[in-house]
Order: sequence, then C-alpha cells, then structure tokens
Amino acid sequence: MTILIKSGHVLDPATGTDGVMDLLVEDGVITQCAKEIKKKADQTISAKGKYVMPGLIDMHVHLRDPGFTQKGDIETECRAAARGGYTTVLAMPNTKPVVDNPDVVNYVHNKAKAVGLVNVLQVGAVTKGQQGETLSDIRGMVKAGIPAISEDGKSVMNSLLAREAMIVAKECGIPLLAHCEDKNLVNGGVVNADEHAIEQGLPGITNSVEDIIIARDVMLAKDIGAQLHLCHCSTRNSVGMVRDAKRNGVKVSAEVCPHHFILTSDDMIPGDTNYKMNPPLRKKEDVEALRQGLADGTMEVISTDHAPHSAADKNHSMLNAPFGIVGMETAAALTYTELVLGEYLTPMQMVEKMSYNPAKLLGLEKGTLAEGSEADIMIFDPKCTYTIDKNKFWSKAKNTPFHGREVTGKVCLTMVGGKVVYDAKKDEK
Repeated sequence: MTILIKSGHVLDPATGTDGVMDLLVEDGVITQCAKEIKKKADQTISAKGKYVMPGLIDMHVHLRDPGFTQKGDIETECRAAARGGYTTVLAMPNTKPVVDNPDVVNYVHNKAKAVGLVNVLQVGAVTKGQQGETLSDIRGMVKAGIPAISEDGKSVMNSLLAREAMIVAKECGIPLLAHCEDKNLVNGGVVNADEHAIEQGLPGITNSVEDIIIARDVMLAKDIGAQLHLCHCSTRNSVGMVRDAKRNGVKVSAEVCPHHFILTSDDMIPGDTNYKMNPPLRKKEDVEALRQGLADGTMEVISTDHAPHSAADKNHSMLNAPFGIVGMETAAALTYTELVLGEYLTPMQMVEKMSYNPAKLLGLEKGTLAEGSEADIMIFDPKCTYTIDKNKFWSKAKNTPFHGREVTGKVCLTMVGGKVVYDAKKDEK
C-alpha cells in the first residue's frame, strides 16, 4: 500500500525540514520526502495549506483500563487520541489493579494492539499497589515493555524508597515520571490556595505542595544520576528549579499541560468541577512563567494529563468531585492558538514539545518524518477556526473547561504505521 501526501508544509525537528514537500509512505514506512514526488500511489492525500507533522506523543494519559472502564477504556480513549493527532500515548498506572507487575502491563499492551488505533505504552507503578511501601517488580515490567515508572496521582513520600526506585530505574535505563505532591501539605485542599478559595470556603493547595517534592526529587536525581521527568508542572518556582537543575547537570526534564499554561484560578466558574484538577489552576504569574519556560526550552514537553471521568463522577461539590479533565482532543488546537499564535513558540517548536522531545526522552524511534521511519503522521490545518464542542469528543468522558472556547488549528488526519486512524472529513459527516 502506497500513500502520497502532496504539497504539505513538512515540519520535522529531527531533520530540520521546514517547507512545502511531498511525502511518500510505502507499507507503513516513510520512504521519500522531496519537493515533488511523481511516483504513482494507491492513495493520494492533498495537504496543501496544511502542516504535515510527526504524530504527537503524549507522555501522560489515563486510559482507565483496567478497572474504571465506566470512565474510559482503551478503545474509547485511543479513539480520542487519534482524533487529537496522537499516535503514541503513555498510560499511567493508577488503574485497578494497579500496574505493578508484568501481567497487567501485558493486558494493556495486548488490548491496545487488538484495538489497533494508536501505540500505547503502559507505564509501571513505582510501588506495589501504589501504597508507597515496597517497590514494584520494576525489572519484570521493563522486560514486559514499560518505557518508564511513575507513582502518578501521588508522590512516593518515603525518600529512601524514592531513592531506591531511581537507582533501579537508572539501572534499567528508563526515566522516573514524578507527580510532585507533598500529601501532608495538601491537607484536604481542592483548589489553589488564594483569595478565590477563601471566598468560596474551600481548602487550598499551596505552590509549596508541588515545589517541595520537586526540590527533593531533583536532589535525589542529582545524587544518583537518574533520569527524572517532572509531570504536569504548574508553579513559577518549578520552572526556576528545572532551569537551575539543568545548569547543574541534573538529568531532568519537565512537562506542562495546556490547562496550566492557559487558565488561571481567576477563570474558574464557582462550583464547576470541570475546573478541578491536580495540580490546581494557579495564578497569572505562574502561567506566564510556564509559558516563558516553554519558550526558552526549560520545559521541553507538552502533555495532557488526559483524565476521563463520568458526568456522575463530576456531578458533586468541589470538595467531593474527583480531580482531572480530558485533554487529548483539544491539546493541539489549544497549543497552536495560545502558544504559536501567541508568539511563544514557532510551529516547529510546537512539534518539538509535542512529538520530537517526548520521543527523544523516552528513547523511541518516533517523533520524526525522516526517510525510513515508521509512518506516524499528523496533518494539521493552521487556519481553521472553530469552537470546541465536548459533545463531539470521541472520549467516553466530556469533562473539560474548554467547552465553547474558540480555537484556531485543527487535526485533519492521523496516521499510525501508514494506517489512517482518523480523518476529519469522515468525522464531520
């Protein structure tokens, strides 16, 4: 099967390609990228006026499978990923059962292959049952194919155990993805600790809840020489600490989610639990620091922390509703609208943050359109303006604060291994 993508603006950080080109895909592999390809193909796709990018890679998603399939499952959330331009996603381990052994890793990987939409890489839990007491079978899970370990949803509060986990991760050649949260400091908090929390009578989460564990984990990573990746950073101090750590030679990287580089606690609608996420929405100075950190390369990854919940789950008070929002179907448009059109990033830098850098950090042979690479491709229309409509989401869940927001930039087509897994033209019919 040969597919010819014609006249698209190819953006590939790996090769430095930035211009109008044709792209030829043969049997799932990119075989040629040139100004004009005349070879006949089984299928020709016009990408005129659009960007052709490597498929996006999300380092932080929750598929809710196994155990919470009323919220989402591997098929529904992979469909959402494809609609959002993602071709590879990393699934967090806080499922039921927790992904703390090779059997659960195999379950997720096998089910994802059977679904046949996007590449799913299951992350392993740091501790058994995520109880923070004993290390999981990390080496066994690495053999089963995990790309990283994480205790996502919480931190390993025992510093000695966190250190031991980093040592094992280093020996296995994988990063530790750290959700940085001092659970004792949270103290029941549900929103950012500011004047809005006081006005609404809600317990607040201070910036120090995140910052303290970032500082600890950075110091541990420096001592050990481990590869540390900081998840969903939300504070201005997180940017400064990552910047300083890199200057000191620490192997640290960091991600920012669209909701954290766009929304502030001022944007929250009182009582609307679609604005409840962890970490919470912070202040304007935090948002600006995150944007600047993305612009100067301190924060090198944009992830979603895609967290599906049912309407019933979210239909509670701010105190009792679960944290989290969905994000894979909106991330590309939000990033383009806020950061590219907002002149914080170039289109090429957007690709770096959402595809090339994640692949590089994880050691994946992805995030590129180079000849000989697997044909994981996204076609993106940078001129299409529309309104986000949660009712059109392919995710099983609709919990988003961005419903009704006007954005520019639309995913037109997603291809995984040469197979078209999303086509906006068919979606709109």
